Amino acid sequence: MSKKLVIFLMSGRETPELAAAAAQGGADLIELGFPFSDPLADGPVIRRAAERALSEGMRTKACLECLAEIRGRVQVPLVPFVYSALLEAYGHERFVADAASAGASAILVPDLPVDSHPELRRIQLVAPTSTDERIRLAAETTDGWLYLVTLTGTTGARAELSSALAGLAERARRLAPPELPLYAGFGISTPEQARAAAEIADGVIVGSRAIEVAEDGPEQLRRYVSSLRTAIDAAR
Repeated sequence: MSKKLVIFLMSGRETPELAAAAAQGGADLIELGFPFSDPLADGPVIRRAAERALSEGMRTKACLECLAEIRGRVQVPLVPFVYSALLEAYGHERFVADAASAGASAILVPDLPVDSHPELRRIQLVAPTSTDERIRLAAETTDGWLYLVTLTGTTGARAELSSALAGLAERARRLAPPELPLYAGFGISTPEQARAAAEIADGVIVGSRAIEVAEDGPEQLRRYVSSLRTAIDAAR
């Protein structure tokens, strides 16, 4: 099974063109951030991107329109990354329906505990601090794949791949159904880190560094994603 590459982008006026560039570079899935004023899981790069998006007027309806425009440009799966307060304000069922209509294949709610709103099908996240019970429940209820948060803390580039990933992946493989893919994210920014993560997990998620590169335009993003693609494809 080939390793998957997931690229996170923040909703915005230029995002459809950036998403198309990421797909051309070899991204298998695009996570689309819905900006929120208090993003607890996000580090400074994604926080600044969210602030810019909000200043552009990217509220939930505009983000859904952005999602639909991206769907018209790319064939890869699209996953909204949305905080629970936005869901509460918009309405869970309404959001799920509208996101699906706009082209989403799943949703991801980083601050919603695994045992909260079990009726809301979503991609679940687990971290090095998660108990075995939480990992098992997340694996049983996740939508398509399980998100391995590689470190304790917020998103953002790190000098080295988190040493906690290997242990978390081992626990997740022991506790999850054998066919469930595990994707690793948080703190992965270089091709070398992406390759190392892909040797442990089934997929790699890159966010903060992708947003930084995207500031230089679609072509730079395409080249960066292509470098990640090459590194991941070389993983054992």
